[in-house]
Amino acid sequence: MVEVREVSKQYGSKSVVDNVSVKIEKGKITSFIGPNGAGKSTLLSMVSRLITKDTGEILIDNEEVSQCKSNDLAKKISILKQSNHINIRLTIKELVCFGRFPYSQGNLSKEDWKYVNEAITYMELEDIQDKYLDQLSGGQRQRAYIAMVIAQNTEYILLDEPLNNLDMKHSVQIMKVLRRLVDELGKTIIIVIHDINFASCYSDYIVALKDGKVVKEGPTDEIINSSVLKDIYDMDIKIENINENKICVYFS
Repeated sequence: MVEVREVSKQYGSKSVVDNVSVKIEKGKITSFIGPNGAGKSTLLSMVSRLITKDTGEILIDNEEVSQCKSNDLAKKISILKQSNHINIRLTIKELVCFGRFPYSQGNLSKEDWKYVNEAITYMELEDIQDKYLDQLSGGQRQRAYIAMVIAQNTEYILLDEPLNNLDMKHSVQIMKVLRRLVDELGKTIIIVIHDINFASCYSDYIVALKDGKVVKEGPTDEIINSSVLKDIYDMDIKIENINENKICVYFS
């Protein structure tokens, strides 16, 4: 499992993540929710070691991330950040090959190609795999990046707002794929997500952050609750049950 123990991060005098402890169980989708500036993305980046923590411990399978060799860590944990700007012109297939770098160092074996092709198929990109990224729609490009992460074949997959700039159809498509990765392939997914209805419908566990602290965490059913959500977002949110899903109504 991933265990965060009393982790903090400051920028200047501002405490972005303040003494956070949380356990992420294997084989589940855990969503980080909360208002802007709550520290969600910073926490995710510290777990993947993209950002160094100031204090505390982060353990992945009982090993402190700061002690892991980069290549070993890249075989355990993959992360997709919000801004994925690659400055070279790549096809989908070339991008997905990058996911194999921790194993291949650029010389792809037969096994590497198997993972690349499986990831492309999994994301239903076979027909367009030779297209360049700059020729794709936002939804296709996001699917290509997720295929790269799948090809990396890590147990833990971290996604920072993967639904950003996607329309409803593509957002649902991505969330269904993430659910399948957990249910069919046994992956462990940690996701920073703004839309609480997607968190409600697709995650197993929710960690709510506010002002750099964990204000509430628990199974999805416990968190998608009007009084809990009021503590997190400072607004009244009505909850409707639709097709066995709890849907938050917050626009009236």
